[in-house]
Amino acid sequence: MSDAPPAPDSPQSLLAQMEQMLAALNADLVQLDADLQMPESHATGSDDAAQQPDELAHE
Repeated sequence: MSDAPPAPDSPQSLLAQMEQMLAALNADLVQLDADLQMPESHATGSDDAAQQPDELAHE
């Protein structure tokens, strides 16, 4: 009987699914953080890119 896979709604299966979802969420958040940090280092070369949202807000 121990060879049978756990039922889809068993606590162990739900725990494994939550762990996978949290790992995927963590990876997404790390990538998002990296993406958001990147423009700060490149923004010093282009002042026009930083002013575009303000110009759109005033129109």
